[in-house]
Amino acid sequence: MGKEWDIVEVLRHSRHDWLNKLQLIKGNLDLNRIDRAKAVIDEIVIEAQHETKLSNIHMPMFAALLLKSNWENPSFKLEYEVLLDSEAIKIDDAGMTNWTNSFFLCLNQSIEQFQDNHLSITIEPQSDGVRFFFDFCGIIINKELIEKFLAETTIDVVVKDFTEKELTIEVFGKSSLT
Repeated sequence: MGKEWDIVEVLRHSRHDWLNKLQLIKGNLDLNRIDRAKAVIDEIVIEAQHETKLSNIHMPMFAALLLKSNWENPSFKLEYEVLLDSEAIKIDDAGMTNWTNSFFLCLNQSIEQFQDNHLSITIEPQSDGVRFFFDFCGIIINKELIEKFLAETTIDVVVKDFTEKELTIEVFGKSSLT
């Protein structure tokens, strides 16, 4: 997950994703499933809006991590949502990115491979910082590793729910003045 991506690799992956989406639309149109084709287009529009909001939260390292995550983490599918447009709220981009990257590594080691594993991240900018909600749904086979990771973390993490099939945590990044 520490791979450096050059522009050609990013464009290659992005082009591949777009071709898959276009083929999905074309396939549904060929099958005369107009409603499903429209739904796919609506999903693409929503995803693009979230990418725009993510790019605008003034956390370029964190945004890059999330944008390339589905290319680097085959064990789970990542979705994210930014609830509000950020108004230049500054938090520790490197710190949040490093923690999230470590969490992804821990999660990859703790879940059953080749299953229907999903991680949803909701990003909620607030006046005094940014609240991040991590909601995992899938098959957790090593709860102890996640518990150890969460116990040793140096950032403000609140565990909301933790079972063999679900993990919900909240992380708050306080605003910095710089």
